[in-house]
Amino acid sequence: MSETKHTQFSAPPPLAALLNLHGKTALVTGGAQGIGAAIVDRLAEAGARVMLTDLDATHAAVWADHQRALGRDVTAMQSDVSTKGEATRVVAATVAQYGGLDILVNNAGIFPFSPMLDTDEALWDRVMAVNERATFFHAQAAARQMSAQGHGGVIVNVSSIDALHPTGNLVHYDTSKGGVGMMTRSMALELGHLAIRVNAVAPGSVQTPGAASAMTGLSAEQMAAVGTAFNARVPLGRAGHVDEIARVVLSSRRTWRPT
Repeated sequence: MSETKHTQFSAPPPLAALLNLHGKTALVTGGAQGIGAAIVDRLAEAGARVMLTDLDATHAAVWADHQRALGRDVTAMQSDVSTKGEATRVVAATVAQYGGLDILVNNAGIFPFSPMLDTDEALWDRVMAVNERATFFHAQAAARQMSAQGHGGVIVNVSSIDALHPTGNLVHYDTSKGGVGMMTRSMALELGHLAIRVNAVAPGSVQTPGAASAMTGLSAEQMAAVGTAFNARVPLGRAGHVDEIARVVLSSRRTWRPT
């Protein structure tokens, strides 16, 4: 009878080590408010040095100041992720500030409600630029840096439950997040041999300032109906909390390699 060969693994790291990001550098896009701010908070709490970028320079600076007041190493910079060249610029700035890059969280995204028949070219292009194009080019710039460093890294793309099923009045957004899902799979396939792991997190309804502002074109009755429809699909019967998403991202950022 032939012997069965088993893959040999090193001893699993202790739980404390899995939550220890000291010496690691993370870049979080859209990190000033909502889910992004919660992700920054958890990564920094775990010991990572964090560069957060956001279109809103004021909120970004305030959140970075708050983190530093807690004794954490967080830097903020203003960035419009839809602008060509921003990915290269912010990755270079992160490396200049902290000496490298180990974790990228592609969190920046927009989801303005718009019926399909009313969605114009400008809105379509803006959503694709922020949600899809920026995700790709930030991941590309980060992966190039991680590859050059030679010890791998982790990329987490924030997708959406809408990548799996439609909500309504969000064809442009749903399309962009469906693309992020396949983009993540493709990146994982291509970058795995470089020890760069790529995952996606797909939140459902989450209470954020962005969620509220996305519905500015709707009446109070319409906004209430949207909230009710979202929550009806959730077994707990409520919207998610930003920290629930941040904790998932935190658990996605470490690779345990076989010997």
